[in-house]
Amino acid sequence: MTISVLLADDQAMIRRGLRLILEDQPDISVVGEASDGAEAVALARRLRPDVCLVDIRMPRLDGIEVTRALAGPRVPDPMRVVVVTTFDLDEYVYGALRGGAVGFVLKDAGPALLVEAVRAAHNGEALVSPAVTVRLLRHLTAASAPPRAERPPPLSDRELQVVRALARGRTNQEIAAELFISLSTVKSHLSGVQAKLGVRNRVGIVTWAWENHLVDPS
Repeated sequence: MTISVLLADDQAMIRRGLRLILEDQPDISVVGEASDGAEAVALARRLRPDVCLVDIRMPRLDGIEVTRALAGPRVPDPMRVVVVTTFDLDEYVYGALRGGAVGFVLKDAGPALLVEAVRAAHNGEALVSPAVTVRLLRHLTAASAPPRAERPPPLSDRELQVVRALARGRTNQEIAAELFISLSTVKSHLSGVQAKLGVRNRVGIVTWAWENHLVDPS
């Protein structure tokens, strides 16, 4: 099965480079390019690609607005959006994740990580490099992001252990080994947590954990 990808970036050179990297893979095909946010939303709705790779800074609509339009909480049939950014723009990444993005990659992360990001998004995985997410969220919660006022949902002790491990950047396999449980049990716990929190993916769980200070920021 070929993964169809839409590229959205205001720099033609960046789009060209992303296309060359992605189309070098036998299972990925770039089906469209957009040079601004409004064009990205229109093309995505018309082409319905498997994954939208969206820059955070674009004319007309920025990456956060594009993400909300394509994958936000009120979108009935959300698309899979991966935000592309640089580390010094992490506050924008936070907004995109809250807006429904399933993940992100840094522009200097390299071709291998970019390809993994696309495949992970297509497979329903929110994170490619959990450690990067942890760095971003640690920075954000240290600077702002106060805990939510509403009472947190009743997660079990085991679910909280899984959530904390996920928020520290552990993969499913690492969580299973750390907690001495099976991989399928980890996935089951994560599905249950998603339902209780009302979030769509692993990024939502990690964001919630950091917002509510369930992880030591040190």
